[in-house]
Amino acid sequence: EMRSHFLERGHEIAVHGAQHRAPGVQSPVAGITDVLDCRLRLEAAFGRIIRGLAYPDSGIRRYANGASYESIRRYLQDLDIAYARTLGEDNESFMLPTDWYSWLPTAHHENPKLMEYIDNFLSIDVNEAYVAARYPRLFYLWGHAYEFDRNNNWDRLEEICQALTGKENVWYATGMEIYDYVKAYDSLIYSADGRMVYNPTRTRVWFNLDGMDYSVRGGETLYI
Repeated sequence: EMRSHFLERGHEIAVHGAQHRAPGVQSPVAGITDVLDCRLRLEAAFGRIIRGLAYPDSGIRRYANGASYESIRRYLQDLDIAYARTLGEDNESFMLPTDWYSWLPTAHHENPKLMEYIDNFLSIDVNEAYVAARYPRLFYLWGHAYEFDRNNNWDRLEEICQALTGKENVWYATGMEIYDYVKAYDSLIYSADGRMVYNPTRTRVWFNLDGMDYSVRGGETLYI
């Protein structure tokens, strides 16, 4: 069921805590155990490496029992968790995360402004934007399937999907795919004059220079 309905259709499994307890209110050792137990169980069950995390419960919005964001971030790094999705501050900045352990989504699916956010996102034309505004934009939707059952509004999901689906200039990706691609992009090595670009990763990367689009394959040096 899980494999055919989710994994084979490109979805990602992420750690959510074996006990579903907010790391912000657990002691560091309890937080470490919760994350590690969950990761071990999921990897054994599905036979794949799992490095993403969605903070459970109140996540990192409250702290107690000696927990701090610094300690949580540190042990997530030590446990080889690449990113952690947080929650609580829906907004339409459409920004990529600057801190992968405090990755704030755009909106919950019940946000009353969600369709407005979607319209604003789809209306962005980065190529026509002022130079300083030509940066990647991300729309990150989050929520829970059980909420559609509880609220009897699966038509809400249909409306969201109809608004977002099939856009040629939108990349539909999982959290881990976004993380890996941004890391690959950040790994590009440029010559001093910017006319040679080396990609030390295995990921093909696209970029724009002086209004022209380029791509450089993994292990390739591109001469512009």
